Amino acid sequence: MDIQENKSTLVVEARNEKKVKKIWKTAGILLAITVVEFIMAFTMGRGILLYTAFIALTIWKAKYIMLEFMHLGDEVKGLFYSIIAPLIFLFWLIIVLVKEGSEIFLLRW
Repeated sequence: MDIQENKSTLVVEARNEKKVKKIWKTAGILLAITVVEFIMAFTMGRGILLYTAFIALTIWKAKYIMLEFMHLGDEVKGLFYSIIAPLIFLFWLIIVLVKEGSEIFLLRW
């Protein structure tokens, strides 16, 4: 019985500049959105406008992360929307539950 040697070798490929630029562009966009969030947090007063802006920017960042880092931007749009649509309904459910819960709490007192 012959002993088989492991013939796998490491192949080093050349750097793909297009992919590197795409990663830096994605990181820059996410950084810009985060900077906007920080500026808003320290300059705007607390209220429904600030909270709505935070939720919108967070959903935008989550969408961008899903498209770029989870590679859903290259997939069929149906797959993307099958992930985003339930997420939107989940946010809506949380908002409605908090609203209804506060109304019930106010009715009791």
